[in-house]
Amino acid sequence: MVGQTITALEVQKRSPERVNVYLDGEFAFGLPILDAAQLRKGQVLSEQEIAALREIDSVARALDQAVRLLARRPYSTAEIRRHLETKQVAPPVVEEVLDRLARLGYIDDRAFAQYWVENRERFRPRGPRALLYELRQKGVPKDTIDAVLAGLDVDGSARRAAQEQVRRWRGLNRQEFRNKLGAF
Repeated sequence: MVGQTITALEVQKRSPERVNVYLDGEFAFGLPILDAAQLRKGQVLSEQEIAALREIDSVARALDQAVRLLARRPYSTAEIRRHLETKQVAPPVVEEVLDRLARLGYIDDRAFAQYWVENRERFRPRGPRALLYELRQKGVPKDTIDAVLAGLDVDGSARRAAQEQVRRWRGLNRQEFRNKLGAF
């Protein structure tokens, strides 16, 4: 089999950093503009070259999805994997994306766990057990969680959480105050 000829290369209207590739007069796939720069109209592509370009496209699209997710807040590796799987991204592509993100420093489970604990300490204090549970739900490995929680100031955390509640319970009598604080 001879292959297929590139009949057009058009920059996408909604995404100017991507290019639509047309083979034999029909849309075939999109590519990041840097990868499309090596292509030219009239070029004949073999089936292997077409498959390789489609693979490049699927990795680029999955990477874009992961980066958009990471723009909101840090995520654990497992959370990103689950997100990409819900988007029906192929497992080899998911692994490639996670590997790239790790090499670029965008994902790091230890840094994520540290961020999560610090964020909780600041806004919604939790005990070590609750933090352990939350981080396990996020897919952080147990040894990473243990390392991060080892530096946690449990007493200080409890004191800060209690101080916020004290303001709310100012008008209570001593016994009611002690009961509420103990239960909290």
